[in-house]
Amino acid sequence: MQSANLDLATIRIFLHVLAVTVWVGGQIVMMAILPVLRSSGVDGLPAKAAQAFQNVAWPAFALAIFTGIWNFLSVDDPTSGWSMVFGIKFLFVVASGAAAFVHAKTDDKKMKAITGALGFLTAIVAMFLGYVL
Repeated sequence: MQSANLDLATIRIFLHVLAVTVWVGGQIVMMAILPVLRSSGVDGLPAKAAQAFQNVAWPAFALAIFTGIWNFLSVDDPTSGWSMVFGIKFLFVVASGAAAFVHAKTDDKKMKAITGALGFLTAIVAMFLGYVL
């Protein structure tokens, strides 16, 4: 019979998955609701929704970085292959955060579109690589 496994490692992994869920899942939700908010005719509503998401997304991103590093440090003897995948994943995480940062700071519509797409795609790749690990 399998027993429950509630230890520090389980909590660490749970927090990491929760943070990534907010970061990636929140982007998916924003992609779904922003067109509706734009068509509502309420001036500034999309920006207010984006700001509300950022208030949750950036702390989640920070938690994902913290727990990701914690996960890395918790691996006893990583193989070179595991370390390589982790390094590539971390590059995609950094790219996602950088693209999201530029996306949040720019007013240029073309740049918003490019950085929004880039931020989301790099986040999805990072998430996939996390499952590979």
